[in-house]
Parts: sequence; C-alpha cells; structure tokens
Amino acid sequence: MSDKRRNFVVLGLGTFGRTIASELASFGNYVLGVDRDESCVNAVMDELSEAVICDSRDEEALREAGVDAYDVAIVTIGEDIEASVLTTMNLKLLGLDEIWAKADSRTHHRILSKLGADRVIHPEQETGQHIAQMLHNPLVRDYLSLGNGYHIVDLSVPEKLHGERLEALNIEKHEKLRCLGIMRGSKYLSFDEPSTVLEEDDKLLVLGQREELMTFSESL
Repeated sequence: MSDKRRNFVVLGLGTFGRTIASELASFGNYVLGVDRDESCVNAVMDELSEAVICDSRDEEALREAGVDAYDVAIVTIGEDIEASVLTTMNLKLLGLDEIWAKADSRTHHRILSKLGADRVIHPEQETGQHIAQMLHNPLVRDYLSLGNGYHIVDLSVPEKLHGERLEALNIEKHEKLRCLGIMRGSKYLSFDEPSTVLEEDDKLLVLGQREELMTFSESL
C-alpha cells in the first residue's frame, strides 16, 4: 500500500470545517483552508499548511487560489445552502477528483448528490445517533458504521462475566453476528481461543447489523 499523502482543501472554516482541517494537518497532510471571512482564515493560519480568504461561490477565485490542484475537497458550508451548492458546482467544474460535502437537510443532501458530490455527510445527525446508541446501552463504548446496515460495536464486558470463559457470551445464538476479537488494554486476543477467560472491561469487537447487535448487547 502506498504511503503517499493526499492534499486537501477545506472550504468553510467554521467549527466543523476547522476541526476537519486541523486534524488532517495534524496527520501530516498538506491542507489548504478557504473561507470568505478573514477572521476565520486568521484563526487557522498557524494550524494549516495554507489558508486564504476566498469566496468559494466564485469559480475564478477558486482557480486563482489553486484549488484545482488538490486531490480532495471538503465543503463544510451547511447553513448557507446557496453557497454550499455553488461551491460544489465550482469544484466539479474545476475537475476535483473527490468531493465531500456537508448537508443540513434531506433536500440539501439530494441536491449535493445530484451535483456529483462523492460523499454527503450529516455531522449533527450522525453524532446524535452515535451518542444515543451509547446512552441507550452503557456497555456500548463506541461503534463504527460500515454501510449497508452493518456496524462494528465496541462492547465492555460487564462485571458479572469477569472470570467466565468465552462461551458465557452465548454469541453463537446470534447467527448473524461475528466477534472479531477482544482488546485487553493494548493487547489483542483472538476470539478463536476458547480457553480465553474474560475480564471486566475487556472490549469485545462485534460485527453485525444494528438490531442483532442491540439484542446481543442488551443480553450481556
């Protein structure tokens, strides 16, 4: 696998955009931040590779900023739908290979998809679902959506199962689930070792669909 880093342009430097841009930069990527608000640009000057004041609704302004030379664009403008749409259109016209865009509604999502955005994200909705899942069942420490209804869930082993063998989980009763392994601190334990004894706060990594995962986690 190539370790070649891609370069990114983030358009819109509000809280969401700045977070994405700063995190990408912290991984060693070259990141250009774009916003028409001078204060937003000044706030990230020391965090990003480059930041420019530019109205992304203007195709020529984006071209002059060199945006067409970037591998991936992330449009984080949400509330101003017109600006979001025009920015996405301009990026397509400039020939960006990959475009991610933030949407604030289903209608906004459909428009961005029609314009050719490669991925449309709903950060508030996705975060809300994530938090609700963890609040609903305290054993759920985290989860990752893989698409097509499948998730990987990180479950804590409860106190009542401390010292029990793996069969105490009764995961075989859930035919559609697969336990990928156990994390004990920084150590990975294979689920294929039946002699493994569970410890409280071990992390079970389980793959499956949402309803089956919920049923299993609530049975622990």
